Amino acid sequence: MSMKQYGGGAQQADGSEPAYAYLFKFIIIGDNAVGKTCLLLQFTDKRYRTSHQVTVGVEFGSRTVEIGGRMIKLQCWDTAGQDRFRSIVRSYYRGAAGALLVYDITRRDSFDHVAQWLKEARANAEPDLVITLVGNKNDRYQERQVSYEEGHAFAVQNGCHFLETSAVTGHMVDEAFTKTAELVFHKNILSSDMNSQYAVPQAGGYPAQNSYLNSGVHTNPSSIKLQGGRYDQNQDQNRRQENNDSCCG
Repeated sequence: MSMKQYGGGAQQADGSEPAYAYLFKFIIIGDNAVGKTCLLLQFTDKRYRTSHQVTVGVEFGSRTVEIGGRMIKLQCWDTAGQDRFRSIVRSYYRGAAGALLVYDITRRDSFDHVAQWLKEARANAEPDLVITLVGNKNDRYQERQVSYEEGHAFAVQNGCHFLETSAVTGHMVDEAFTKTAELVFHKNILSSDMNSQYAVPQAGGYPAQNSYLNSGVHTNPSSIKLQGGRYDQNQDQNRRQENNDSCCG
């Protein structure tokens, strides 16, 4: 499986990431070319690029943010939207604490498929998964095919948080991730004994090598940074396609 790691978020004076108290696993889902990878890149690296290769399987990015006075590392798995990768993507739902379900406001079909993505997420993820519905590309409002009110109504009916973003301008991109993290924080940390329920089993507080399969919320008892976002690169031999993807539009 081809993987790429993005970001690391704000750094300390010595170039390292801030120490963090908890690690939340997020998954980004939705149709192909709705801008999932661009949202992740904008969140982790504060940059936008006009073209990139189609996501094959999953890509990985992380950033440390402050939620409720605690430093929390968001470990984000950006998934491919093509049907042929669905079987691979399903394994990444396991243990996810939060999900960003993304559609393109200029493509009615991507919104029509949101119900199926939501059904799949709830069938494969933990029961307490926090889901934020994200209508991307609101900088292209002249081409809008899905109204804000329609997206909001769907989210309310299905128990999701909702907002619209632009990966191009960065509008509400941070909020999409941080608000989801706030909801996870209040649902999983303030309402439970995190130290006993979600303690990291590895010495030193590091996630296991196959961390995408682990529980979506971890404490970091040593308050030391995750090194490199470890994962198993030998799970699948699919290679990244060579064609460009104009998903960010």
